[in-house]
Amino acid sequence: MIKKIIVMGVSGCGKSSMGKRIADHYGYPFFDGDDYHGDANVEKMRQGIPLNDDDRMGWLATLNGILRQQDSAVVACSALKPVYRNLLREGIDGLAIIYLKGDFDTIWQRHQKRDGHYFNGKSMLESQFATLVEPINEDVITVDISQSLEDVFQASIAALDAR
Repeated sequence: MIKKIIVMGVSGCGKSSMGKRIADHYGYPFFDGDDYHGDANVEKMRQGIPLNDDDRMGWLATLNGILRQQDSAVVACSALKPVYRNLLREGIDGLAIIYLKGDFDTIWQRHQKRDGHYFNGKSMLESQFATLVEPINEDVITVDISQSLEDVFQASIAALDAR
C-alpha cells in the first residue's frame, strides 16, 4: 500500500482540497506545501512576482524532509519541473505522485473565485504554466480535472489502490 503521496499541479488545480480528501480517506496526515513557503517567497507571490528555481529549493527540501519524517503523508505541492519532483522523491521509497491536469481557462476560472490567497494574478498563473514540465515519461498518476471533484477523487483513489 502506498504510504506517501504528493498531489501536484499548477496553482488552482485543486491540490489542497484533493490532497486533504485523499489524506482523510487513508487516515494519513496532510501537509499543504503552501504553508511551508518562507516569508520572502510569500511576499514575492503577493506582489505578483513568480518564484524562480533558487526560491523553490529550500521549500522543496523542507517538503522532502516532511515526507522522510512521516510514516505516511499526503503533501500538496506544485512540483512543476522534473528536477523539483526528483528532489521531493529523494530518499523516499513507495512514493506516489498524482498530477491534477487542467487547462489554463479552467484553472483561471477557479482562481477568480478564490478569496484571500496570496497567489496573485493571471500573470502568476501564466508563469506556472510556462514553468510546468508535465510528467509525461515519469511514474506519475495523471488525473483530468475537467471532470467533477468526486470523479477526480475516485480516479485518484482507484489509481492509488491499484499500485
